[in-house]
Amino acid sequence: MVGQRFLEAFAERGGHAPAWQITVLAEEPRPAYDRVHLTSWFSGTSAAELTLWEPEFGDKHGIDLRLGDPATAIDRAARTVTARTGEVFPYDALVLATGSSPFVPPVPGHDAPGCFVYRTIEDLEAIRAAADTARVGAVVGGGLLGLEAAGALRAMGLETHVVEFAPRLMVLQVDDGGGAVLREKIQELGVIVHTGAGTQTVETAADGTVTGMVLSNGATVDTDLVVFSAGVRPRDQLARAAGLPVGERGGITVDAHCRTEDPAIWAIGECALAVDGRVYGLVAPGYAMAEAVASELTGQKGEFTGADLSTKLKLLGVDVASFGDAHGTTPDSLEVLYANSREGVYKKLVIGTDGALLGGVLVGDTDAYDLLRPLALSGAPLTAPPEQLVLPASIGAAPGPIALPDEAVVCSCHNVTKGAIRSAVADTGCADVPAVKKCTRAGTGCGSCVKLLTTLVNDELAAQGVELSRGLCAHFDLTRAEIYEIVRVRGITTFARLIDEHGTPGPGGAGSSEGCEICKPVVGSVLASLSPALGDAVSGHILDGEQAGLQDTNDHFLANLQRNGSYSVVPRIPGGEVTPAGLITIGEIARDFGLYTKITGGQRIDMFGASVDQLPLIWRRLVDTGFESGHAYGKSLRTVKSCVGQTWCRYGVQDSVALAIELELRYRGLRAPHKLKSAVSGCARECAEAQSKDFGVIATSSGWNLYVGGNGGMTPRHADLLLTDADHATLLRTIDRFLMFYIRTADRLERTAPWIERMEGGLDHLRAVIVEDSLGICADLDDLMSRHVTSYEDEWRATLDDPDRLARFVSFVNAPGTPDPTIRFVPEREQIRPAGPADTFVAGATLEVRSLV
Repeated sequence: MVGQRFLEAFAERGGHAPAWQITVLAEEPRPAYDRVHLTSWFSGTSAAELTLWEPEFGDKHGIDLRLGDPATAIDRAARTVTARTGEVFPYDALVLATGSSPFVPPVPGHDAPGCFVYRTIEDLEAIRAAADTARVGAVVGGGLLGLEAAGALRAMGLETHVVEFAPRLMVLQVDDGGGAVLREKIQELGVIVHTGAGTQTVETAADGTVTGMVLSNGATVDTDLVVFSAGVRPRDQLARAAGLPVGERGGITVDAHCRTEDPAIWAIGECALAVDGRVYGLVAPGYAMAEAVASELTGQKGEFTGADLSTKLKLLGVDVASFGDAHGTTPDSLEVLYANSREGVYKKLVIGTDGALLGGVLVGDTDAYDLLRPLALSGAPLTAPPEQLVLPASIGAAPGPIALPDEAVVCSCHNVTKGAIRSAVADTGCADVPAVKKCTRAGTGCGSCVKLLTTLVNDELAAQGVELSRGLCAHFDLTRAEIYEIVRVRGITTFARLIDEHGTPGPGGAGSSEGCEICKPVVGSVLASLSPALGDAVSGHILDGEQAGLQDTNDHFLANLQRNGSYSVVPRIPGGEVTPAGLITIGEIARDFGLYTKITGGQRIDMFGASVDQLPLIWRRLVDTGFESGHAYGKSLRTVKSCVGQTWCRYGVQDSVALAIELELRYRGLRAPHKLKSAVSGCARECAEAQSKDFGVIATSSGWNLYVGGNGGMTPRHADLLLTDADHATLLRTIDRFLMFYIRTADRLERTAPWIERMEGGLDHLRAVIVEDSLGICADLDDLMSRHVTSYEDEWRATLDDPDRLARFVSFVNAPGTPDPTIRFVPEREQIRPAGPADTFVAGATLEVRSLV
């Protein structure tokens, strides 16, 4: 990551071809990738999604990337580097970004089959393969990476142990009080923690495989798999061999400009011993070092004399943060503490004699981190009592970001201050958060500062006199949630009445506008989701009357529009369960209509290449054999994935398939602000990936655990645990309320993950509302879901039964039955694909696909 950031910063400063010839010698078989989010690989994030190397980056800047060919020797006199392949590269400037290697305690058995480290994608692949046949896993090391590794083992269904030599977990980040709360919360999740004990021996069977561990306190741990995460050591071997000075405990010695003793060689990241005598293992200091060297090599001033080691992260679902002088080592400093063992919250602030905030520890509740860290780094005296900064909001409101001085660092990854953000808005003209990100790079590193960044940008825009509208669009000065409440309470059944009574006045007064592509689909979705409650005054079918004109393109034809103008058809396959007869039906339809078939990630079969006029013909054959719409085209429930559960799997503890089918049939057709995905896993091995869904269920021996607010995609997020060991009735009731509360309060196109993150109080507030009924609305939510379940109607069948609805399914209104000649296909792998400009094409999807050679 640090090497990649150097290349980016170097290119930004003019360090690229033809002025420089750049060669990168990389040891790994893949370009640089995001190690900060490495654990997300276990939840479905691909290596391609983790990559930091854009496809055009190398060619654009003249960079020769040599993968799997690391440097093996440096000849300082000749100024050359020799690679493993034997090729020799001359250099004018050499930047060492060799990183670090995992420290594995040299105990007996440490290299046995079943022992791993947690550093690269290849390491994770090996761990997952071993976990398939393991029952118990142990992690040696209770630091940041060790707890991430423990979370991964637990998510794969292994009984998980953490062994930490220090007296507490995360010894560098938290104090004894924070460590105690962290340990308690992690043990509540089923992870067994051993502190104050080192690993003495890894025991093995006769075939050499791991069978257990003996600890220094005499305890034993039966385990099949061991992950060593006991720290790292700088990879300084190249520099040592070349005669460059290194530190007593490792690390290539550099000056304030990250230059080694040799004026042509620099070192950055975890391999470097900085001028302050520290080896930095975090990404933000590494980036700062990379930028310093990039500046030096392009004739500018670059300096690195130290860095902020603040940390904020979620480990095994527990929020943890530390910043500044977290352990109170400053002479005469004072501590302000807030602890709530019932809620699992611990907060400590370290205050200087001058009243300045020096540092702190937060466990269980890190919402104040975005404000506290910059305050501590600024060194300015506090403008509010420190107690106010740690007390819950219900007791004392803390000052907002306005209290931060301009020199406060908001984004430590890229060293961006509050003043720089304000300047980007006031002086550069950035009018929103994406523009500020592009201008300053703030929020583009680990992402922990995005919430504070958004607040600062909005505050500065307001200070500039820019009115920040919360409205949906130019036609409604209302949010989606406000529109939902108005429709529900006032019984509004048409878009025309809504815009007439509550729209923004146009040139001809209120209601003079016809709306736009933003507000019309939103209102259409709200009317559809509330139609059971609104009664006969509004049709439940989205293609009836005024409703038809409100829909997006996909909803307009109850199918997904593809890039060449054809449509895909996705029948519902609840829980991924399908009969052989059903598979044959789908196969025959695809064959007869010449459609491309693909098994989707949601355990369904997608058929591509249908024209508009073919859709009803395809639906008829599907409906007649028991299939119905899969709603792949709508902002609604897509699928509920499942594993095979206890019916077939030897690890399963509940019938995951039956529950998945029940949930999918219960929530099918439910219109929402965005698509909804779900999954049910039959045991803690989590084969259905339930923790990456909007709502996911994992079986336990006593019931079901419910997770909410997860998603994959570009910004993957693990779901949060809402219920544990719930019985069937409680589970369904809670999911009902969760979905209806989401539909009621979310913004337009807002997935459940950002909805929960945006919610004041987050998961705790959500639990209070839908489990404890703190707002007194659960009866309403229950009633709305009950009405939805009892009023469900398959949209495909209802369309087939109505001649007026069917009339819209033609390619040309004035020539029914005439296919669209612009939709063309070419054969590929015994199927079809959309034809490109240079392709020789077949006339249409209804022709048999034949090879053209």
